[in-house]
Parts: sequence; C-alpha cells; structure tokens
Amino acid sequence: MLRRSLLLSTPAFAAFAQARPLRIVVPFPPGGTVDLLGRLVQPLLEAGLGQPVVIDNRAGAGGAIGSDHVAKSAPDGLTLVVSNIASQGIGPAVNRALPYDPMRDFSHIGLIAAVPTALGVSVTSRFETLEQFLDAARRAPGVRVGSSGNGTSGHAKTEILARAVPGATITHVPYRGAAPAVLDVIAGNTEGVMAAIADIGRNDRLRLLAVTSETRSARWPNVPSFVERGFPQLVANNWFGLSGPAGMDAAVVQRINTALVAALNQPAVAERLADLGTTPNRMTPADYTALVRSEGQRWAEIVRTANITAD
Repeated sequence: MLRRSLLLSTPAFAAFAQARPLRIVVPFPPGGTVDLLGRLVQPLLEAGLGQPVVIDNRAGAGGAIGSDHVAKSAPDGLTLVVSNIASQGIGPAVNRALPYDPMRDFSHIGLIAAVPTALGVSVTSRFETLEQFLDAARRAPGVRVGSSGNGTSGHAKTEILARAVPGATITHVPYRGAAPAVLDVIAGNTEGVMAAIADIGRNDRLRLLAVTSETRSARWPNVPSFVERGFPQLVANNWFGLSGPAGMDAAVVQRINTALVAALNQPAVAERLADLGTTPNRMTPADYTALVRSEGQRWAEIVRTANITAD
C-alpha cells in the first residue's frame, strides 16, 4: 500500500488529496471478464490509493461507448476505463468510424491480466471435440457462434476460424456482452460461443473444445489448443488493463500503476487470477502502452487479411 504522504507530494495529486471517487468505467455489461476484472481491482485500488473507487458499467458497441466516454473525460486521473483487446485493439481495426483513437486519445496505465479465448459448447451438445464441431460447420446449415459483440476478440477469432476451414459455414452472432451469448448456447439457440476462457471455463454447463493459447492452459489441461488442432493463426490472448484520457499527469499515471501492480501481486489476488487462467504482471505504463500499440498493429493486419467487418 502506498503511503498517504505521497498524496500531497506534488500539485498533480491535488485531486487525489480531496479523496474524490475514482471512477472505473467498464465498457461491457456485468457478468463478463471485463466486468469481473474491473471489480477485482476496485477494492484493491481503494486500499492502495486511499480514496473511493467506483465501477460504472457503460456497455455497448463492443466496448466503444464506455471507452469514448472516458476518452472525452477530463484528464484529472478520476475517470479510467478497463481498456481491452476489443475496444482498444480489434474494434478500431474493424470499425474505422470509431470516435476515438486507441493511442492518441488515451493514457495507458497498466495491464490487469491477459487470458486466452476458448470455443465452448453446451454440455448437452453432440459436439465432444473441435473436429466434430467443424464437421458440422461443413454441412448445411453450418453452425452459429456467439460472441460479446461485433468487433470483439470473440468476433475476430470466429471469423478467422471460419476462413481457416474450407467449405465451412460458421455464422457469427453478436451479443451485448459474454453473459447473454453464454445463455443462448446453453439454451441451444446457438451451437457455440467464442469468449475469454475466464467467461466460460468455470461454467459447468459448458464444454470447452479448444483454447487460443499457444499451449494448453495449466488451469484447463484437458482442453487442447487450436494450435494442436492445426490452427496456428488462432493464437491470441485477451488483454485487459487500465487507461485514462490522454493528457493525464505522468506522476498520477505512475502512482495508479504502482498501486495496481502491488495489488495484483498479492498472494490472494495471484491465486484468484490463476483460477481465471492467468498470472500477475508487473507492466509499467510504457510497457502497457507498447502492448496496446503492437496489438493494434497486429489486429489491423489480421482484420485486413481476413476481411473482417463490423457488420
């Protein structure tokens, strides 16, 4: 925990010294990984920063609505967003009409976690393996795969899989978050769901067919990777971090990063992250900024090559 004396050490910390609430915008609905991780760090940051921290769910447009709200907020360190692969990585590549730029309009603070995506089906489904699922995709009418929305990681990876299987019909079905996508696959309204493994891996009503990590997850050792099944193009983690509006004071950015890293590396938190299929991190603001930049470049090329659109 940071010493309270730091709160008054420079004028940049004036807003913090007033103990005004720090608001973390979660740009997806409650129940998914973005929301889960935002709520995981909320009490930890309260303790580390010595001020109230509140969660504000502002869902819609694949995370764009909440992200745009933060991009247009005052850069006083009191409004942050759980930045992520959907709204700051894939979304800008898929939708050129987004009202913000993932680099120009944000101050990137630090990584919370990076977790793989998984393809899941209902435990009552006839599909026991990825191969069975793809065989069905090759036969009319194909299969439907839900995701947390257009322009999200699940959407992009569904399209990549569809293009990697000759003769397959895999129809992407967008939802407003992972939770409704999971409910529909359990109900039998869709055949599969492509979502962060933290969203679906611990649900005993789902069966995982493959994960997008390069190797099998230590948390789910019985689930093969897409690489094992012949799809090396489906290697990608979902990343989630904290970002604020562009123009934040560097000292405030560093202070929040220090509190975040210290919190994530507490043993109890590390154990919780392990249950979600990930590990603690120690990224600096420069590290996380570089990650967001490189991921944006990577997904722009993937989206262009695969002809993935927001529609």
